Amino acid sequence: MNFKEFLETYDKETSIVLLEGKRTVLEEDKLKLISLGKLLALNTNKMLFRSGNANGSDYFFSLGISSVDNSRLQVITPYSGHRQETNLAFHTVCIEDINIAQEPKVIYQSQRNRKMKNLIEQYVLGQRNHYSIKAAYIIRDTIKAIGTNELRPATIGVFYDDLTAPKQGGTGHTMMICENNNIPIINQEVWFAWLHE
Repeated sequence: MNFKEFLETYDKETSIVLLEGKRTVLEEDKLKLISLGKLLALNTNKMLFRSGNANGSDYFFSLGISSVDNSRLQVITPYSGHRQETNLAFHTVCIEDINIAQEPKVIYQSQRNRKMKNLIEQYVLGQRNHYSIKAAYIIRDTIKAIGTNELRPATIGVFYDDLTAPKQGGTGHTMMICENNNIPIINQEVWFAWLHE
């Protein structure tokens, strides 16, 4: 998919573009993430952008978008005050403000991350400690992709992944959730080329 095709397909009022990826970004790639954010914000006027407000990829993508138009940037956070000093979004949704018990699809799909299943159960039951709070990150990652009763799902996921060990960790979980829900995903093997079109 080239950039023109991306714009023709996804620059719609109902589109939510998930922009996220690894916390560790190669030094030579940081400017590329910022540039993609700018490119998207400058060349579209309908789509919304969604991020998890994590350090690394999320932050660099958000820098690019917010430098043009932060009113179309939505952040989903795992808890109140999460990286508040670097949150560049116009609209922030904290999962603590979502009644997770009323979101069975989110719970079910989050628990597909088998390593986190028990912690997610504890979190849903209201336990909050050093361990169960880790579940908030996986739940946040699931919500970023599939939304909730109140939030629309993502339309496409644009990722910065570790190409030497792809689809691992929280980024891998989000990519898997997208794929399981027929949300198309692309990584830098596709969008790096957009910066030169």
